[in-house]
Amino acid sequence: MAEEAAREAVRAAIGALPLRRDLLIEHLHTLQDRHGCLRAGHLVALADLLRLAPVEVFEVASFYHHFEVLEDAAPAPPPVTIRVCGSLPCAMAGAQRLLDVLRAAPPAGARILAAPCMGACHRAPAAAFGHHLIEHATPERLADAVAHGPPALPSPPGLAAYRARGGYAVLRHAQASGAAGRERMLEALAAASLRGLGGAGFPAARKWRLVMAQPAPRHLVVNADEGEPGTFKDRYCLETEPHRVLEGMLIAAEAIEAEACWIYLRDEYPHLRRVLQQEIAALQAAGLARMPIHLRRGAGAYICGEETALLESLEGRRGYPRHKPPFPGEHGLFGRPTLVHNVETLWWLPEILGDPDGAARLAAMGRRGRQGLRFFSVSGRVRKPGEKLAPAGVTARELVEEFSGGMLPGHRFAAYLPGGASGGILPERLADLPLDFGTLDAQGCFVGSGAVVILSDQDDLAEAARNLVHFFRDESCGQCTPCRVGTAKAAALLGAPRWDRALLEELASAMADGSICGLGQAAMNPVRSLLRHMPEAVP
Repeated sequence: MAEEAAREAVRAAIGALPLRRDLLIEHLHTLQDRHGCLRAGHLVALADLLRLAPVEVFEVASFYHHFEVLEDAAPAPPPVTIRVCGSLPCAMAGAQRLLDVLRAAPPAGARILAAPCMGACHRAPAAAFGHHLIEHATPERLADAVAHGPPALPSPPGLAAYRARGGYAVLRHAQASGAAGRERMLEALAAASLRGLGGAGFPAARKWRLVMAQPAPRHLVVNADEGEPGTFKDRYCLETEPHRVLEGMLIAAEAIEAEACWIYLRDEYPHLRRVLQQEIAALQAAGLARMPIHLRRGAGAYICGEETALLESLEGRRGYPRHKPPFPGEHGLFGRPTLVHNVETLWWLPEILGDPDGAARLAAMGRRGRQGLRFFSVSGRVRKPGEKLAPAGVTARELVEEFSGGMLPGHRFAAYLPGGASGGILPERLADLPLDFGTLDAQGCFVGSGAVVILSDQDDLAEAARNLVHFFRDESCGQCTPCRVGTAKAAALLGAPRWDRALLEELASAMADGSICGLGQAAMNPVRSLLRHMPEAVP
């Protein structure tokens, strides 16, 4: 039974936020932001106010990494927490040494924790002081952040600057053009060969048509929850031109006649949440958005980058992937047809649709018979890591030599991840293959979201595979047995002095065949690719 004092504390924390089930994760954020943790009594009181069973609130609160559930009598967490990213690019840049130094002498008595990818792979190692990102982290920089506050991040251009460059002209045209305009947009998307750029690569025009064929009302959801180690392109797009993404979102919403837009932003980007809150308010004040825009905050769960898990999270539940229906958009948000797009996909819409020749011009920019441009997040052993706008069909070698300034001094190109943690690992001898959807299938790898991590002769490839499998083990949602048990079993097998290659292959096949979603299906790709392409690197 909830105590009245706990009810009052919950009401004070959530303020004017409506008491609705789909806002449960937002309620949990407000409580944790106010009290530094989630007390059991507050969770019971929140369940009472929402007319939910306490177990429904506890299961959500305990699912997400960024929520800390404590008994009422338990000591409060330390006032300062520093998290150090341990994902592969940061591990290559000395994250473990940083952790060891911080644990030996924590600044201001801070709690020191290891954490998964923070979206700063190009400025590794990364750490977070509270929710504030510290890039190129050192003990001195973190001590300075604790003592004097975190460094300010630059603000991107606002609405006035974007409109002064012609921004929102494409949206206004779409709003005025009706059904004929929607058909022209679909034709332009098909001509440009625009695909979903979150990883799966589903053709955008086909996805729009499938959603539009479903009965209204419809929703549009922006997936800004990139959590794949090596990926930071959504962050780049939103940091440099947030209104280009917002315009793309509203164009797509007009095309499918959506009744509302939803942006699901990863919790590791609080600076972008503040920017989006401000710019969405400016958009609405200017009358440019004809439907409500809801900004929702993730809570530290890589699985919520999978679109059906993201929809579950938006509805206030654990991020459990759904068994997908036959067509995109069916059984979407709140049971209504839903178009889910990645940030980068939306970034391209104003350019493709704003120029009569834009689609053909962009399509012609690819290499080796591929079409278009795309962003590649390049990190690892290169001189100039960062976001690279490059032709589809570019090779890893070209990304290193033409776009990233070559290898770091003293390092020789040895291997690369073409598509983040789940895309596999390929040797340098295969670095001249084009990077695009479908081009790496014969090697058992894929380009995914374009996260390219470059490894050198000074990196232990078996240790890199262990790091990636540990990430998947920690991020498995636990819903299906092949992934939940398989990732844990794989991590244990990879810790052996000698790998049981036959058993690892058997386990990988069982996980690929039996897992509900791409996490379990692809978790063993780094191991399989090592066994196939670089067996000499396997213990």
